[in-house]
This record gives sequence, C-alpha cells and structure tokens, in this order.
Amino acid sequence: MEKRILGLDPGLATLGFGAIICHQKQAQQRDTSVNLLDFGVITTSADAEMGQRLRTLYEDLHTLMEELQPDLVAIEKLFFYRMGNTILVAQARGVIMLVLAQHNLAYVEFTPAQIKQALTGYGNAEKYEVQQAVARELDLDYIPHPDDAADALAVALTAWFQY
Repeated sequence: MEKRILGLDPGLATLGFGAIICHQKQAQQRDTSVNLLDFGVITTSADAEMGQRLRTLYEDLHTLMEELQPDLVAIEKLFFYRMGNTILVAQARGVIMLVLAQHNLAYVEFTPAQIKQALTGYGNAEKYEVQQAVARELDLDYIPHPDDAADALAVALTAWFQY
C-alpha cells in the first residue's frame, strides 16, 4: 500500500512544502518505508498587494495538489511569535484550508513541540537537530533547503510516524 503525505509549513512570504511516499506491506503493519517525493517553497513578494499574495498561494497550492496528489496533508499548527506575523500566517492558513477543502483532502495538524518530539525524541530540540533527523529518516546525504522546506518535510514525517 502506498500513501502520499504532503507537509506544509504555513507562511505568507514563504510557504514550505515537503512530500513523502510511505510504503506499507499489507501483511505486516510494521514493515514500512518512506521516500522523498518533492520539496520546496512557494514565495510571495512583500511588495505585492495582500490580495495578490494570497492569490499566488491559492493558485500555486492548487497546482501542487494536482501534481503531488497527496492522500493526507500535515500542517504545522499556528505558533504565536509577533502579532503582525501571526495575522499574516493565519491568512495564509486560511488559503491552505480553502484549497484542501476544494480538493476534499484530509489534514492533520501538529505543534512545533510535537514535530520536534516525533523526530528527535525531545520537544525542545534545536532546528538543526530536527533537520538532521529529516535527512536521516529520508536517507539523504544533505539537509534539505531552504529551512521552510525542511520544516515541511518534518511535518510530513511526523504524520507518517503517527498514522
């Protein structure tokens, strides 16, 4: 059985995505493997109007869903940094939720601490430790860049570990 999981690290300026394919033999639930499918970012220009930035996210996310055809989407839960940034990320998340609904896609959400715990065994792990775990789990000889894409892969891997 094959399952495609798309991880998303929401943001207005930079939205990270990372897709993995999980393989499971039906006879043995514990006999699983995971492979990297794709990763990258969707970016919007700070010089563009808000409506145009949201439209770019909307259109690019639709294209991403059609290309990757995920079975499940995993999203990093909104984490409060600065009020201004939180509002921008919340608007981007609204676009994400709309696109997922339009594609009838199920999604799960994880806090940053849950993601760190799942990948490193420690909920307060440093970003580099999580990135190293992503590379190890996907059998990569490099850490995926940019950071937003690596974070999205971490979210996808967390979903794989949980389901």
